[in-house]
Amino acid sequence: MTTTTPPVTLDDVRDAAARLRGVAHRTPVLRSRTLDALAGAEIHLKCENFQRVGAFKFRGAYNAASRLTPDQLSRGIAAYSSGNHAQAVALAARELGTTAVIVMPEDAPPSKRAATAGYGAEIVTYDRYTGDRVAIAEALAAERGLAVIPPYEHPHIMAGQGTAALELIEEAGELGALLTPVGGGGLMAGSATVAKGLHPAIRMIGVEPEAGDDTKRSLEAGRRISIPVPHTIADGQALHTPGELTFSVNRRLVDDIVLVTDDEIRDAMRFAFERLKIVIEPSGATPLAALLTGRAGALPRRVGVILSGGNIDAERFARLCGTGTR
Repeated sequence: MTTTTPPVTLDDVRDAAARLRGVAHRTPVLRSRTLDALAGAEIHLKCENFQRVGAFKFRGAYNAASRLTPDQLSRGIAAYSSGNHAQAVALAARELGTTAVIVMPEDAPPSKRAATAGYGAEIVTYDRYTGDRVAIAEALAAERGLAVIPPYEHPHIMAGQGTAALELIEEAGELGALLTPVGGGGLMAGSATVAKGLHPAIRMIGVEPEAGDDTKRSLEAGRRISIPVPHTIADGQALHTPGELTFSVNRRLVDDIVLVTDDEIRDAMRFAFERLKIVIEPSGATPLAALLTGRAGALPRRVGVILSGGNIDAERFARLCGTGTR
């Protein structure tokens, strides 16, 4: 009998947590009686909108970048991202004394692009609907001798992202379910590795925008499915297929994927602002939307939720939450 070693383990996440100690923020866990009453469960919100760069992505980016050799760091880093991973790699590079070149879509939110440049990164743009960001980044890396740090398709990235769930469970205790947004799958893969490793009976629920249901389709088919690049306000989840490594983890550990509409995401952002007094970006609001709409189904008594980020500028936030237009 042969066995396949998983790309990320609970020990990998614990090792990443030690590496991130004193570098990444240990973000707060919020509670709301109003949300508990609406969801019919005790909800624990892990607020990664308070993480450095405003999103969980810094965890994985720093964990991966800090493991590069001195020679690799001397030559620099390349990455590709619609925004949060871009900022995370840019900041990680700055913290480690190296440089970063980031491939970003032309229609990336201006605030995310500005923040990435503000951390000192060089930005190369492309058309997300016609271009291949991976090919562009790899070509740049080959030309300049850069180390590529992908947004989710890497064991060190998944391990770093899993530290958010590790902190949540350490603070909140045993949970019956954990909801996370799903884009490329790195946050879910790391979170599921931790949660199932500590409490095997926990229910792992991923949330995708209705227009970008590639992971849901892939899990139902038992193989990775590609869809057209989705048009959704959840730009961090506007992907056409799950990662190969992340899917190998999530197909084993994820119990369900639920979908929410853009309007439901807007409602969740409003709720977070008005009742929780926090700002979350569309992708970060998808698991909250699943709770508020009941799409997450019947819930156990204690539920964890990872609000993955809060990177949205005031103008776009006002457009989305005020008028309901994109």
